[in-house]
Amino acid sequence: MLWIRKRDKTPLEAIREELMKRLKQAPASLAALTPSETTLLDSINRTTRDLNLNNVTRTRAYLAFYLRHPEIHWAFLGHMVSRNGGWNMTDLKGEFLTKLLSEKERDGLFRFLERGNWLIFQDVYPQLLLYEASLKNNQPLFYLLPRLQVSGFMDTIWNYFWRARDTHMLCIGLVINEQSCLENRVIQHPDYQQQGWMAFLFHLQDVLAFNHILFPAEGNRLQGQTLYRFQSLQERIFFGKKLYAVLFQNPEFTSQALEWATRHPHTGSRKDYWPHLFNSVHEGVPGTTSPLRLKSCRIDDDARRFYSPKLEEAWKPIAQPDAEPGEWFVDVRAADYLADDIDMVDGEITKDYCKTLERLEIAAYAKQAIHAQP
Repeated sequence: MLWIRKRDKTPLEAIREELMKRLKQAPASLAALTPSETTLLDSINRTTRDLNLNNVTRTRAYLAFYLRHPEIHWAFLGHMVSRNGGWNMTDLKGEFLTKLLSEKERDGLFRFLERGNWLIFQDVYPQLLLYEASLKNNQPLFYLLPRLQVSGFMDTIWNYFWRARDTHMLCIGLVINEQSCLENRVIQHPDYQQQGWMAFLFHLQDVLAFNHILFPAEGNRLQGQTLYRFQSLQERIFFGKKLYAVLFQNPEFTSQALEWATRHPHTGSRKDYWPHLFNSVHEGVPGTTSPLRLKSCRIDDDARRFYSPKLEEAWKPIAQPDAEPGEWFVDVRAADYLADDIDMVDGEITKDYCKTLERLEIAAYAKQAIHAQP
């Protein structure tokens, strides 16, 4: 008699099976908390609230966590992407966009960017702290994720990671989760749709360089990717997977990027990575028209640098309403995004970014010159 050995499930098949079971099961009622669980959750919520003050505090918290737990790749990816969020925020008070956008437009865009940055931290940082507590207790505590308003999708992903220590699968799972949360709570939120901020942002995306994500590294290296369809959830998830590949596919670049990040604390000013072009102090006279001076990301030694303020000097912290309730995970096809379908990614971005800066300078110069005419 022939015996046919049953093929072992792939990690993706095992995760999909667990997620399917979760969708078929009726939501379980939450058990009463023990005193130690209550204390832990209170501590996690308090720490998250204290660190979720602004983009600078969030971005530094991600890096500090990664330095404690380098197996959690998302923490470093989140740190580097959050740096870009801060640069986009300070651009709204910087050299170019103050000439191209009205104060109302810039304030609205800041609030949109800040809401997304705040929501992601509010969702993911408690997960990181719960993982840290699990390590200290030497047992998984992810059954507490619902108490932190985290999707059931991540309960499955974290428990799989606890068993398999699959850093790649966890990072992609977190990318899927955060972008899905962003989709429900920001991109499709009626307030942003009705106020027109989504359409406005999509229209200006290419012009304002909000679609470039830059990863600086020691040795004056710059890698990254460009997103062209921010409004698409599928594109944002695929983009996140490509960013992960850029940051982690080459161990030498990963090391150089981490060295740069630890040596250059995040301020929100683009001076952090290119001090030859940007300064957090305004070197010009406000209201005057400056000649064009940027070519191939270089300026003359005697030319003034472009103003890029520090975030905490540009924007005051703003109070945020609680995250909107709701479970985004309602279709097992979300697991399809977990597939390892990204090959080696070319992270070259310097030339494209330089061209974007030149377009911004020309546009700002032209608008300022028109307004200066009698």
